[in-house]
Amino acid sequence: MSVTAAKGFTASGVAAGIKENGNPDLALVVNNGPRLAAAGVFTSNRVKAAPVLWSEQVLKGGQVSAVVLNSGGANACTGPLGFQDTHQTAEKAAEVLGHSAGEVAIASTGLIGLRLPMDPLMSGLETAAAALSEHGGEKAAIAIKTTDTVHKTAVAQGPDEAWTVGGMAKGAGMLAPGLATMLVVLTTDADVEAPALDAALRDATRTTFDRIDSDGCMSTNDTVLLLASGASGVTPAEDAFAEAVRTVCADLARQLIGDAEGASKDIRIEVVGAATEDDAVEVGRSIARNNLLKCAIHGEDPNWGRVLSAIGTTSAVFDPDQLNVAINDVWVCKNGSVGEDRELVDMRYREVRITADLAAGGESAVIWANDLTADYVHENSAYSS
Repeated sequence: MSVTAAKGFTASGVAAGIKENGNPDLALVVNNGPRLAAAGVFTSNRVKAAPVLWSEQVLKGGQVSAVVLNSGGANACTGPLGFQDTHQTAEKAAEVLGHSAGEVAIASTGLIGLRLPMDPLMSGLETAAAALSEHGGEKAAIAIKTTDTVHKTAVAQGPDEAWTVGGMAKGAGMLAPGLATMLVVLTTDADVEAPALDAALRDATRTTFDRIDSDGCMSTNDTVLLLASGASGVTPAEDAFAEAVRTVCADLARQLIGDAEGASKDIRIEVVGAATEDDAVEVGRSIARNNLLKCAIHGEDPNWGRVLSAIGTTSAVFDPDQLNVAINDVWVCKNGSVGEDRELVDMRYREVRITADLAAGGESAVIWANDLTADYVHENSAYSS
């Protein structure tokens, strides 16, 4: 599993001393080639962390030989000195690995507004380099956790297991992305060039990471990278490769929602009967971000009126008198009014399914969200202390 499932990659995860609690906090993923192709997508937040600004420049070259990831500090909103710290990190990684700093991507996660402790980070990179292993993917996934309760990995294989796509992710809050979500590294031993990687990654993130919405808050650090080593020697069919990348992204995205901060319910929101896909996504996201509905789901209250009110805030095409809503397959709203008996809705289980039928066309989309709980409020009220 994870980023070392594909041939040609090594990884490590160590405790460098960035986190005060002594937990693992520094991960290193290295592409040993022969190909060093890469693609990436990043947060669309206009406030971008220094590692995002650095890695965006690195990805313009289409090659990444290594990725340095740290938890325990986002290095966001830290000014020119924060960018200098990122540059220094890339230079140090290049030094210990014998690579070029211009091919080292950086990703950070944690509290915004604090600079990273550079002495522990520099020595930690030496430790991480020495610990690199083709079996180090799980340790790397553990080292990038912040408020995550579990580490997240996934893998998919091509026909006849001729090539592999693996990946790891971290994220449990601020999951309302534009193109990406929190920190994700995907690897493949397929022999694929950078433009094809970019196309597959963007198509995959559009329908996976970009369609989970935990709390409506977009991070400053969102980063998703896809690296290809070419070590299998196989160039897969474009469609087969794209599907494998999408499968891994979908798996990781679902794990992110399943580990959302304080959540007790995972909410699958399917919008059908939309005039366009964009309409379906807009409506689904509006439903996902309705705090009143999220509270109702937590209380196991099938309050379909809050679904309709969320739909009504969008610019989607629909007739209010033709809207239909089902909760866990019970059509509690029909034609914009009372439908089946709401007492028929069983909401005891973790997953809650909401279907919103706009009766305006043939397009659809699925958005994943979660409920809003007192535990979420507590965790985020005390996050920086």
